[in-house]
Amino acid sequence: MSLADYDYALPEDRIAQRPAVERDHARLIICDRGAIVHAAFPDIVDLLNSADCLVLNRTKVIPARLMGRRATGGKTEVFLLQQTDANEWITIGRPGRNLRTGARLFFDHDITAEVLDDSLAEGKRLMRFSASREELFSIGAVPLPPYIRRDADALDRERYQTVFAQTEGSSAAPTAGLHFTEALLNRIRAKGVSLAYVTLHVGLGTFRPITVERVEEHAMEKEAYAIDKEACDTINRTMRQGGRVVAVGTTVAKTLETAALACFPLAPAAGASDLFIRPGFTFRVVNALVTNFHMPRSTLLLLVAAFAGKENLFSLYTEALKRQYRFLSYGDATLFIA
Repeated sequence: MSLADYDYALPEDRIAQRPAVERDHARLIICDRGAIVHAAFPDIVDLLNSADCLVLNRTKVIPARLMGRRATGGKTEVFLLQQTDANEWITIGRPGRNLRTGARLFFDHDITAEVLDDSLAEGKRLMRFSASREELFSIGAVPLPPYIRRDADALDRERYQTVFAQTEGSSAAPTAGLHFTEALLNRIRAKGVSLAYVTLHVGLGTFRPITVERVEEHAMEKEAYAIDKEACDTINRTMRQGGRVVAVGTTVAKTLETAALACFPLAPAAGASDLFIRPGFTFRVVNALVTNFHMPRSTLLLLVAAFAGKENLFSLYTEALKRQYRFLSYGDATLFIA
């Protein structure tokens, strides 16, 4: 499979740089078995049936971006990825060539760090900080995606986080969930739709481009996930009764299909998933997918192509570009119904 087959032209001015004025004020473009319909995001309530189950990712984005300086005075940027001990973190930093073992870094509030190991895979570093998790988060910024070409501000602390976020651990938001408000979720519950929650902590690898032309040769980074008994029971009951499982975001789709490969019907599970969903993959759980627009030549675009079909995917994207939809993390939403 050639990566070039999953490319498209995305004009810079179509990439949303700021969230909509209100969470649920996004537009929604729907592909229902090939038929394309335009709507507003709150219209999703009318597209759900009482027998359906809406599955959401309750991961919480951490303020993982730290700006500091090296002993020479040069600037450095560090992203917190995973805490391994009380004050030790797996990180990735820039400029990497200056973050060698033994290097010391200096941050606001007299917080310091030392690089303990610069030999981890994919340019990652193990660092020991002089501050607690809470102290690091107090000086950290929201890790906005690289295609949002501005610094994070106070509004991003609120809006680059879902209203149902609960478990800290993500370096990026599960952006399909950003459109839901408490009021909208209450309307969905009132219709009789079941809600289920899973967790998948999104890593910075979600933004890592595919660098090989043959898609099959790409290696996915592992991301921690968990699905508990309550979620399994709700989703399994929906499937038994003929309802649809509606995944809110590619992270939910990945979690559910990872769990299904281990046990079907679903059983509680936790671990690290490096499942690469691409065209040819057989979905066992997901019947409909709510997701934002994705970058050309990306693993997320390939996942959506696997679910919707390449022709349906690009028909919808072409129509959305023609109609001036806003793309990527802070952009509008899509709904694909199988």
